[in-house]
Amino acid sequence: MADPTYVQKACAYITRGSGELLVFEGPEHDGLQIPKGTLEPGESPREALFREVIEESGLGTLNATRHLSTDVWTRRHSPPKWYVRHFFHATVYEPRDRWTHTVTDGGDEHGAEFELYWIHPSTAREFALDLDDYVQLLPLPDRAGERNAELAAASD
Repeated sequence: MADPTYVQKACAYITRGSGELLVFEGPEHDGLQIPKGTLEPGESPREALFREVIEESGLGTLNATRHLSTDVWTRRHSPPKWYVRHFFHATVYEPRDRWTHTVTDGGDEHGAEFELYWIHPSTAREFALDLDDYVQLLPLPDRAGERNAELAAASD
């Protein structure tokens, strides 16, 4: 049996104020995806996260970025190939509901177009490559304003 190949990946759960999660449907995979990519030599997972988010979405400013989890995911059994996936959560202010971003970095994905949009994580269908494994770790949006309105209406 061949020695397994380990590929380091940085994966980004990006949410905006309403709690919606940024996704796209990528070529060659069935299901939703999140911005993600392979670490370059000498690059930390956090550095790769910021680079991949810019490359695949065009978003240049992330807020409150934090590491959620790292796992080893089996990409294939023969020959063995495993992804060491580093999942991060970041928030962003983004008023656009949908947009197309074209990769211009000159790399393998140069010219690729990503159709990005927001979903509510609880209503999402299955993600490609099991990228939804840690969605449940995302914080729920602050719903204090909604609760206060409900309480006020109930007291009328």
